[in-house]
Amino acid sequence: MRRPRWTALGRWSVARQLLALQAAIVGLLVVAGATLAYLDVRRAADDRARQTVAVVAAVIADSPSVRTAVTKRVPSRSLQPYAERVRHDTGVDFVTIMSPAGIRFTHPTPSRIGQRFIGNTAPALAGRSFTETYTGTLGPSVRTVTPVFDDRHRIVALVAVGITIEAISADLRQRLVTLVLVAAAVLAAGMAGSYLVSARLRRQTRGVAPGELSEMFEYYEAILHSVREGLLLIDRGGQVVLCNDAARELLGLGAVPRGRPVAGLGLSRELAAALVSPEPRSDEIHLGDTRVLVVNTSPVRSGDRTMGNVVTLRDHTELQGLTGELDTVRGFAESLRSQAHEAANRLHTVVSLVELGRPAQAVRFATAELATAQRLTDRVVGSVTEPVLAALLLGKSAEAAERGVELVITEDTAIEGVIEPRDLVTILGNLIDNAVDAAIENADARPPRVGVTAGTRDGELVLRVSDSGRGVDAAAVPEMFRRGWTTKSSGGPVGHGLGLALVGQAVRRNGGHIDVGHDDGAVFTVRLPAGAR
Repeated sequence: MRRPRWTALGRWSVARQLLALQAAIVGLLVVAGATLAYLDVRRAADDRARQTVAVVAAVIADSPSVRTAVTKRVPSRSLQPYAERVRHDTGVDFVTIMSPAGIRFTHPTPSRIGQRFIGNTAPALAGRSFTETYTGTLGPSVRTVTPVFDDRHRIVALVAVGITIEAISADLRQRLVTLVLVAAAVLAAGMAGSYLVSARLRRQTRGVAPGELSEMFEYYEAILHSVREGLLLIDRGGQVVLCNDAARELLGLGAVPRGRPVAGLGLSRELAAALVSPEPRSDEIHLGDTRVLVVNTSPVRSGDRTMGNVVTLRDHTELQGLTGELDTVRGFAESLRSQAHEAANRLHTVVSLVELGRPAQAVRFATAELATAQRLTDRVVGSVTEPVLAALLLGKSAEAAERGVELVITEDTAIEGVIEPRDLVTILGNLIDNAVDAAIENADARPPRVGVTAGTRDGELVLRVSDSGRGVDAAAVPEMFRRGWTTKSSGGPVGHGLGLALVGQAVRRNGGHIDVGHDDGAVFTVRLPAGAR
């Protein structure tokens, strides 16, 4: 695969790119916020100046002393000190009281008293106050001009109060210092937070660039969905974090189980407990409805804390079937060994009878034993068309005989190739083994005996295995076909409570069912759809 050519920015790690992006966003937000705050402060300063001059002008115009003073011969004598006091007390830059003609009675610069006021007075002469920005003798200023009325509501004077733009700007500059300090603090806090987030992300992504991270994720996805082994990740709360396609198939899960608890996946209790076990599990065998699974679990730890489990699943259904066939072959070998030993004893008996001069008795003994063995062989071979099953029944007969158990195959037994021979070997082999063991355990009470009947009835293959044992408690039947259930002190041919579980699995796989009853012992009846394979 050709590696992509990343740009210099693309070669940056995810953390570094995120830091640059967050820094740009924080800087932009701080600049935008500072600009809006500056505009708001500027507007507020202008509004405050306009309100101040309007209020001061209205108070002066309403003052009785002002109305009285403007009617005197020399108004400035009393008005100039008054105006200066008001100017200093209110913080405005000028208070000018003038005649309706615009001749100043007061001014911050005494030399300008008696001169004409520079500015608009027409609205005030019309009887209303107004505020404007105008350039006068003190420079540009925000000013309010208000008329002064006498008792008969005649305009006898005008009052102009103003604050220079320079004073407003000085006040704005003082506010800007605080604004800049706040913006710098916000920017520093934002950059520090961005750095901390970036540092944490860098630790978690190990400094990988986005392109490499995307490539790794694609490889990761491809590997997860291509491996034949099932893989699950389960968090410490028992919920599925990840489940690949193979695991879904092996566990028989339809929808993706991500986010669902293991207890809600419909698995057996033993398998569900194994998946969330805090202790590692190695090559444990678990039986599903149709599969034999080998389960391995390994806890994931971060320091002293357990994060969850990594679970791998392998399908050993075929291997388990081959193991069952191998057990059958071993049983055949044991049967042949026992038959060879028994044949050697009989041959010695025949030879001894001949040596004793009793050839007729030797012939009768030999032909009787041969007829008995031949009848069993003919009946089994004639009724069972599948060679593997015929060999299984002959081998189990010899093995049972060697262990002192009478294994009776009924005359009406007939098995044709109706289901997979391997499954029939699993079902009959394990049921006969369990029946022989049960009959031997109860040999003190009854002669050990096992009966086998098989045939097709009403479109079903019916297999019936009975024994002369103590029978099975009806309350134990629901648990009987689960892995680990056993009444033996030691394992049989399959061992460790696995035999009946394999029987139940093979029956379910072929769409059949099992009935457990009592007839002078345990009776297992298996019904399978004819033609199932």
